[in-house]
Amino acid sequence: MVIFRPAEEGGAGADAMIKDGLMDRFGIQKVYGMHNNPGMPIGSFAMRTGPIMAAMDRIGITIEGVGGHAAYPHKTIDPVMAGSQLIMAFQSIVSRTVSPLDSAVISICEFHAGHASNVIPASAELRGTVRTLRKDVRDLVEKRMNEVCAGVALQTGARITLNYDRGYPVVVNHPAETELAAKIAGEIGGAANVATDMEPVMGAEDFAYMLEARPGAFIFMGNGDSAGLHHPAYNFNDDAIVYGSSYWVKLVETSLAA
Repeated sequence: MVIFRPAEEGGAGADAMIKDGLMDRFGIQKVYGMHNNPGMPIGSFAMRTGPIMAAMDRIGITIEGVGGHAAYPHKTIDPVMAGSQLIMAFQSIVSRTVSPLDSAVISICEFHAGHASNVIPASAELRGTVRTLRKDVRDLVEKRMNEVCAGVALQTGARITLNYDRGYPVVVNHPAETELAAKIAGEIGGAANVATDMEPVMGAEDFAYMLEARPGAFIFMGNGDSAGLHHPAYNFNDDAIVYGSSYWVKLVETSLAA
C-alpha cells in the first residue's frame, strides 16, 4: 500500500514515479489518497465509487493577425476580436455539442494582447484548461476546439494555432477499496459524517495515475468553513489533523491485518 499526497494541478509527480517503477520495485498492491475540502465540516469525509475527479487538459492558443491603428480597423486583422470569438464559440461546445447528461468545462483563464489603447495588436495569446469525466467527451471537446479554431481563422483571416496538451486522466475509485475507505472513515468520524455518493468534482489530481496502475480510493476530508482551494485566503484547518491522521493509521492497521 502507498499513501500519497498528489502534486498540485499542472505539476509533475505520480506519473513520473510510476514510470520510474514505483509500483513494481516496492511491490505496491493498493493505493489510497486524500484531499481536504473547504466547506465540509471538520470530522466529515466524502467519496464515491467510479469517477470522482476530472481529467485535466491545458490549452494554449496563438493568434497572429495584422496590427495597425485602432482608427483604421479595416486595414488590420484584429487578433483581439478573433480571440473574443474563440472564447464565446468554445462555450457553445459545452452547451450545444456535449450531451447535457455529461460534464465538460472549458475555461479560458488568460488573454494577452496589446500594450496601447489606440493600437490593434499584431498577435494575441489565450491559455486555459479543459475538464472532462469521460474519454469520449474528452476526445469530442478536443476535436471541436480544433474545428472552432479553424472556423474562426477562416472567418477573420487570422492565423490560429491551438496547442492542446493532455494532462491528468480521470480519477476513478475502485469499488472494494472505496468501500474499505468509507468503513474506516466511519469508524473515525462516525457513519453519519461519511458521504459515499458525493458528486464528482471537476478539479484534477495526478493521483489518477496511481489509480490507473493499482486499485485504490481517493477521498475528501472536511476542512471546515474556510476559504476555497487555491484562494489566496485559504488556510489548512489544524483541527482536521486528528481525523486525517487517525484515518491513515486505522486504514494501515486494517489493511495489514487483512
